[in-house]
Amino acid sequence: MRQKQSLTTSLIVLISGTFLITTYVLPDLQSKLALFYGGQYANGYFPGVHTGQWYRIFTVALVHAGWMHLIFNMLALYSIGESVERFVGQIRFAIIFLFSLVTASLASVFLGPHNQYAVGASGAIFGLFAALVVIGKKAGANYQNVIGVVIVNLIITFVLPGIDWHAHVGGLVGGFVITYALMFFKRT
Repeated sequence: MRQKQSLTTSLIVLISGTFLITTYVLPDLQSKLALFYGGQYANGYFPGVHTGQWYRIFTVALVHAGWMHLIFNMLALYSIGESVERFVGQIRFAIIFLFSLVTASLASVFLGPHNQYAVGASGAIFGLFAALVVIGKKAGANYQNVIGVVIVNLIITFVLPGIDWHAHVGGLVGGFVITYALMFFKRT
């Protein structure tokens, strides 16, 4: 019997495929998918979440700011996504990923600068980091290593310029909240 493809792998294929399309085939599409508040600015009128383009809260995960950004995010997604997905199952994994993505996007849009585009899946990935902290010992992960990885990634978030820390913290908080809720209400 053929094994079902993991949701983590499907996400990596979807995100990487979208990156290739927005980089080499339809470069104008990236600005239409990126997270942006939108509205009237000195340089003109720019559509975004504020002007009704709420889909950007989800599509931000599909676009990245270059090869290195994509590679680091996809490596992180693969390394922690598979573990989280195996432990919680595909449906709960999808809920954690999407909830973290939404909380990351909302934190970025409403707490961050309104005149900058945001791109990447790292907010949702930070939610998966949080999920791994919540389920760490139960899933057989080395808890100290998991906490260490989260701390190092948070330090990088605040040290390197150009990183949307609002999205990372929003995704981390969202990941904790939804994973605790899913594990609390999990039927045994």
